[in-house]
Amino acid sequence: MSGYKPVDTPIDPNKNLGDSKQKAPVNTAHYQRLVGKLIYLSHTRLDIAFAVSMVSQFMHSPSKEHLEAAYRILRYLKSSPRKGLLFKKGGQQTIEAYTDVNWVGPMTNRKSTSSAEAKFRAMANGVCEIIWLQRVLEELKQPINMPIKLYCDNKSSISIAHNPVQHNKTKHIEIDRHFIKEKLEARLICMLFVPTTQQTVDILTKGLFQPNFELLVSKLGMIDIYAPT
Repeated sequence: MSGYKPVDTPIDPNKNLGDSKQKAPVNTAHYQRLVGKLIYLSHTRLDIAFAVSMVSQFMHSPSKEHLEAAYRILRYLKSSPRKGLLFKKGGQQTIEAYTDVNWVGPMTNRKSTSSAEAKFRAMANGVCEIIWLQRVLEELKQPINMPIKLYCDNKSSISIAHNPVQHNKTKHIEIDRHFIKEKLEARLICMLFVPTTQQTVDILTKGLFQPNFELLVSKLGMIDIYAPT
């Protein structure tokens, strides 16, 4: 990779990776080894998680396009080899969760989903993850601040979650709505609004341009871990 120039983002947001039909094939074993190493690295480099998840979908039959996308991740890592997660001793133990909606699903298999259903399914799934994580930390005797903050970028969804009145348009998501309402009343969670431009979960669900990407990387707590503090 010495001849490759570094890049500012791990994936091109303007490029959609598709199946390798009628495209130039590459060495499958080489591709699988490379992506396997990137998957391992993504456990501590969350900034490449989405890009790695995309290239890992084509392990069975990669093309030159997919290999170039994997090489782009390496070019990004070349530009930021010292970046990582830093956990300071004595730091405050808090959990923050973000929920978002994939409106139409993957580009290769688009299926539209109604806004109310998609939002509340995402919120309910987020609450389930919070409950699981809370129980894990309790088992480890790790105290956390309660309630846990759950961020959403849609004010209407937050309003409906707090509103006990049933609406005709929300009948099909009543189970999710009551589940979320129960956890709100139990003070397990509190729901807060976050602007779309600061929606941290976007870095894990889509390709982003450099300014927004760098903002969300900083919100993940990723810094140059070898720089003096």
